[in-house]
Amino acid sequence: MSGTEAAPAVGEWPALPYAEWADTCRTLHLFTQVVGKVRLAATPWLNHSWQVPLYMSARGLTTGLVYVGTRATELEFDLVAGRLLIRTDGPPLGIALAPRPVADFYREVMAAMAALGMPIAINLVPNELPDAVPFPEDRAPRVFDGAMAERFWRALLQADRLLKLFRTGFLGKASPVHFFWGSFDLAVTRFSGRPAPPHPGGVPHLPDAVAREAYSHEVSSAGFWPGGPGAEEAAFYAYAWPEPPGFRDAAVSPAEARYDAGLGEFVLPYEAVRRVADPDATLLSFLSSTYAAAADLAAWDRAALDCELGRARPPATRLTDGVTF
Repeated sequence: MSGTEAAPAVGEWPALPYAEWADTCRTLHLFTQVVGKVRLAATPWLNHSWQVPLYMSARGLTTGLVYVGTRATELEFDLVAGRLLIRTDGPPLGIALAPRPVADFYREVMAAMAALGMPIAINLVPNELPDAVPFPEDRAPRVFDGAMAERFWRALLQADRLLKLFRTGFLGKASPVHFFWGSFDLAVTRFSGRPAPPHPGGVPHLPDAVAREAYSHEVSSAGFWPGGPGAEEAAFYAYAWPEPPGFRDAAVSPAEARYDAGLGEFVLPYEAVRRVADPDATLLSFLSSTYAAAADLAAWDRAALDCELGRARPPATRLTDGVTF
């Protein structure tokens, strides 16, 4: 796919063949790790590492508001313009997203933060990657196709929109829809409220204590991943921790969904969603059926936890009858 090809229209499900942007995907993954670690270094710890992720924005991915000491800033990947913007109460600084070594990108981000009066030190080793090279030492040439990066963001917009709708159907504890730069995926997680057995850890370049705290309670989690080595296809996914007996053999929909034993989760190819007449209904069917399998097999109290999508449930409905918000 040529970098000069027109961008997909707003609202369109763009093609995202992993093989055509794998190198750009790896570059963007590492760039987001640099910026994500700025947020991590500046933000107090929050349960399940919720202080870590990036969030969708109208033009890309953002840290949201971050405080470096008492100074407020926001770092946003503007994937439409191909720039990282660092905003404060003064003029923003921009850094080009372009083919360049990770070391150069890292140094420019750190220099920009210092120039804005917010010098910050981050952990220099990428997380959750088996071949991690410290950012200042990563001098390898890198590919960056801005048009493909924008396509990725437009695919994320579709996923974000529907994951946020799906999230409304749950009254219990649930995560925001957020983008984890370590695993490079957009995710939303529901909690049963019960403690879980200790997670085994073993994630590359991630302390086991972090994984165990993240999975300290029973979860049903779903999200979108653009693909990567060993699973080279953009896909939606769903898993449960701990996985209840019978989960991998559960009947879920649509028919294209399958359980991947290597990943330990159900997957639904992105292409199987974007090519159907009603992508929204197809994805919501996948999210709902995989959650139902996890919750039913683990005996969650669904009568107390579930509600209609986008609707308040009694007694909240009675309290809001006739009220315009």
